[in-house]
Amino acid sequence: MGSRVLSSLVEQPSELLTYHNGAVLQGDIAISIMWYGAFTPTQKSIISDFLLSLTPSSQTRPQSLTPSVPQWWETIDKVYLAKAGKKTKTTNIVLAEQVSDEECSLGKSLKTSQIPELAARASPKKGGIALVFTAQDVAVEGFCMSRCGLHGSDRNTGSAYIWVGNSAAQCPGQCAWPFHQPMYGPQTPPLVAPNGDVGVDGMVINLASLVAGTVTNPFGDGFFQGAKEAPLEAATACPGVYGKGAYPGYAGDLLVDATTGASYNANGVRGRKYMVPALFDPSTSTCSTLV
Repeated sequence: MGSRVLSSLVEQPSELLTYHNGAVLQGDIAISIMWYGAFTPTQKSIISDFLLSLTPSSQTRPQSLTPSVPQWWETIDKVYLAKAGKKTKTTNIVLAEQVSDEECSLGKSLKTSQIPELAARASPKKGGIALVFTAQDVAVEGFCMSRCGLHGSDRNTGSAYIWVGNSAAQCPGQCAWPFHQPMYGPQTPPLVAPNGDVGVDGMVINLASLVAGTVTNPFGDGFFQGAKEAPLEAATACPGVYGKGAYPGYAGDLLVDATTGASYNANGVRGRKYMVPALFDPSTSTCSTLV
């Protein structure tokens, strides 16, 4: 089970990120979503548009705008998936079923062991991913203390799952940085969130990181470095890096929207702007950024 670990807790292992000859997710990857707790339509659209931006259709692809979310995804496809030895067709993200549990039927204090149960309610497809998003007033075991999200899998169904929480009311300085003042380390000013929602824009960063880890290491025997029980994966191997020149407390040289002043590094569908994490390139042992 991989986690989106808090940057301050990450220690780089000496081994390089390598392929362990296991399965990766390819072809049409069906994404099912469980919205647990209260999310506004705008919040849902920010996240859904990000998912649609990964492998957009020719009609919606932000072709003239670079850098873009599809370019970020292409790095995963070329650097990782194409080298797994099982590349047969183009990988596409396909939005499938979405369900909501606004009443929080399992309560507002969840154990990690309950995440697979919520994922199963989203009816994930074989070779697909179930996403579990928890609202800002829902506490999850380990959230803010050691992680901002996690991914796991169900080998019986051949599917994977991801959980990401909205940290806006609990730990935005940890799980929504750099859009909020950090709780520790260099106290650099927060950046303006590209979609105007610190918690949800932070969720997108963590979601992107976990999607990268899930497709390249869905069952724990794909691409990773370090201990299998606590692996560093495609994005988590580059904590806190979003642009060139990044260092602890500084996200890197980013693009700034002239109208809103928001910082971003990738264009998405419907005019959206997002922040996506750097990806580790095993061939060069460096963190690859879009800007």
